[in-house]
Amino acid sequence: MKTFLLLQTCLIILAFAITSKAARLKDITNIRGVRSNQLVGYGIVVGLNGTGDGKAEYTNKSIVRMLDRLGMKIGDKSGASKNVAAVIITAELPPFARSGNRIDVTVNTLGDASSLKGGTLIQTPLRAADQQVYAVAQGSLLVGYSQSGVHETVGRVPNGAIIERDIGDQFSGRKMFRMTLHNPDFTTAARVAKRINIELTGKYATAIDGATVDVVSPSSFEGKGVELLAVIENIDIEPDTRAKVVVNEKTGTVVIGEGVKISKVAISHGDLTLKVGGSKSSKDSDKVIELDESVNVKDIVKSMNRLGVSPKDLITILQNIKAAGALQGELEIL
Repeated sequence: MKTFLLLQTCLIILAFAITSKAARLKDITNIRGVRSNQLVGYGIVVGLNGTGDGKAEYTNKSIVRMLDRLGMKIGDKSGASKNVAAVIITAELPPFARSGNRIDVTVNTLGDASSLKGGTLIQTPLRAADQQVYAVAQGSLLVGYSQSGVHETVGRVPNGAIIERDIGDQFSGRKMFRMTLHNPDFTTAARVAKRINIELTGKYATAIDGATVDVVSPSSFEGKGVELLAVIENIDIEPDTRAKVVVNEKTGTVVIGEGVKISKVAISHGDLTLKVGGSKSSKDSDKVIELDESVNVKDIVKSMNRLGVSPKDLITILQNIKAAGALQGELEIL
């Protein structure tokens, strides 16, 4: 019964993989220049209950520098404290970020601190790859969780960083927009350009390669880049996909993409016989499968499922069909 249910699960996954439906352009493309940026900073967390770094040298120096900025001169004296921890702060700066908006930050221990529970992050500048400061973080930490329970060396500060500068100025005035496909494909790129041109009633979109489509702003949308993209991103397109079968030998999962076909082939596996194409057998048997030459992998899986073939045997059969050159598509083993 367990094997049957697992194969049924495989077929449910298969049904979704093999049904091709239209998708909005906003869900399968990116607009060049519309992207998030990674921010990182180094700071210290205070207020820990004896779970901090202790005598880590960089933590001690950080305490001394912090106190110095606050007007407390302690010179070269040790700033060691088990109530303080050195941390790395990370955050995502969203596209079109505006000064004064807030974003979440994640705080990770750098030294040997055992817990950040109850701590407070002291004001820390966050920099991008260009080394410019784009946000400043500060606030009380909420410790994170893992599947095994509390994970106290990682914490978050919701809305803990304030954005310090605007990002993405003068976007609406652009005269050309570049769209990039999440999954590059020449057929899909050509379809995208064609559908955009139909929608805008003119030759405004051009497929540059399998991943890139350039769109020139029509005169009617001059200075209205936001309105133009609002129209374009809601266009429905049917993405093309490669013929592909993905199998996971550990879980027995089989996912079959659209367009995977089987050429004329005969397979014998244990007491099971599989024939695709050719003449029909003159003898009937519960362990014989005969299918037309135009059959796809979905039909084969369904037929073997009816005979109670185990997921392990199913995966082995698919691998051997591919090895014989009869599986017209890519086979990926996880």
